Amino acid sequence: TTIKRQAVNNTMRRGGGYSGRSGGRGGGRGDYYKNKYGGGGRGGRGRGGYNVGRGSVANDTDANKSSSDPTAESAPRAYDPNVPRPGGDNGGMHADFINLLRRLDHKQYPAYHDIESSSKGWVNDLEGYTLYIGRAQSDPFAKPTRCRIVVKNETAKFPPLSYQNKVRSVALGDFLNRKFYECCKEMGADVSEGSGQGGGWSGPKGGDIDITKPTQHVIEQSAVTILKNGDVCAQFTVSLPARGRSILGHKAVQIFDQTLPQLVQKTLLYNSLDASAVTRHVLNVEDQEWVRSNLEIRGLVAFIPDGAILPRKSGADDRPMEDDDNQKVVRFHSPDTLRVSFDLPNMGKTLAGIGIRKGITLIVGGGFHGKSTILSALQVGMYNKIPGDGREFCVCSANAVKIRAEDGRSVSEVNITPFINNLPFGKKTDCFTTADASGSTSQATNIMESLEMGAKTLLIDEDTCATNFMIRDDKMMELVHKDKEPITPFLYKIKTLAQNGISVILVVGSCGDFFDVGDTTILM
Repeated sequence: TTIKRQAVNNTMRRGGGYSGRSGGRGGGRGDYYKNKYGGGGRGGRGRGGYNVGRGSVANDTDANKSSSDPTAESAPRAYDPNVPRPGGDNGGMHADFINLLRRLDHKQYPAYHDIESSSKGWVNDLEGYTLYIGRAQSDPFAKPTRCRIVVKNETAKFPPLSYQNKVRSVALGDFLNRKFYECCKEMGADVSEGSGQGGGWSGPKGGDIDITKPTQHVIEQSAVTILKNGDVCAQFTVSLPARGRSILGHKAVQIFDQTLPQLVQKTLLYNSLDASAVTRHVLNVEDQEWVRSNLEIRGLVAFIPDGAILPRKSGADDRPMEDDDNQKVVRFHSPDTLRVSFDLPNMGKTLAGIGIRKGITLIVGGGFHGKSTILSALQVGMYNKIPGDGREFCVCSANAVKIRAEDGRSVSEVNITPFINNLPFGKKTDCFTTADASGSTSQATNIMESLEMGAKTLLIDEDTCATNFMIRDDKMMELVHKDKEPITPFLYKIKTLAQNGISVILVVGSCGDFFDVGDTTILM
């Protein structure tokens, strides 16, 4: 009898409860099947699990009543890729949530599933927001838990003009995302428990809050969005704190009861922010979009303002290059013959710079004179930039595409006959397929795919192109007869593209044959 009792106690200690093989000793494969298919899974026999049939850690608390009560109200759920994966749906008031975290202190880690609240949420009336928690991570080393906060319009109090249209709404969401990210850094909220202490498996871990890192571009994202009614929705991750596989409830309370409310107060409320900075950010982005939308009316495909800072700090740092003691950054200056101007509707000033017209434009010059730098700026010209980036009003048409050779790329059923035909061994090119494309076939494929998707402007730098695809000189044509060459060089097709309404901006530095087909040449 003593031996059997010890065996039962050991089973309970290792699995959190005793309910035979189906509940047994924890998650293991059971967690895998539950996460994959939903429901209770196969029971599992791994160590340290929480799914133990009727013997649940949280069943002796009041916090799980809402999920176990069959009369509990359940809201209909529609699939939304931006909403955390549904988990439990306990929900309640913020005080109930904090009490639940305190009761979970030192419990096994999977007991965190009791805080899941996908649709009801944990309502914080004092701070004016609701916290929603998706499926909680099942292990301290698993991906962090996805959370979202919705701050009511009555609390956030952003002026309706700041989100009255799509462009302004995206710009405001971008501004708040940057503030949230910066505040996390300043407060140290992005640093995990025990970071740098080398505590190992049994040491403290987790506790860090993370949100999407912003870039120099202002693009639509799901980290922080402004809803149509003015509510602010912020989505982020929290690595739930633990020591070993035991919950650090006191640390979780600190995160959700202190750190998170502070982040909301400092970054998601209009009264806590610099109103002039918010307005400047939103209106600057809208003016960039306005200039881009007016390119077609003016017969342009791109525009670069005078004074723009096009060089970047490095290949791994997209911030603008800055002056130093040895050298000053060269700012862009437009030639008088190509200068155009725009009267910005929001900022109330006139912006002058170079207007690149439709047709074939060649950018030439000596080495290290900025040819590729201009094209690098134009290839992201369909995205708005943050104020101070240096390329704020460097814009190009939204249907522009950068073309380059991509040796080794996969190609599936693409018609490349306008450029390549009569391949050896009778291989067809009207439905070309390969798992390892050459430089020329990959570049031909990239052009044809872009045109099929509606591209109207091609941005090309000869440095990243297949030479045999771009040109073939007279001596080579004398040696290799046209009948034996399957490639029709881009040089002989560029005029046909222009006649069909496709503009080309081409950086050239070694071949003068393109001068015969170019409409405009810009010498750097």
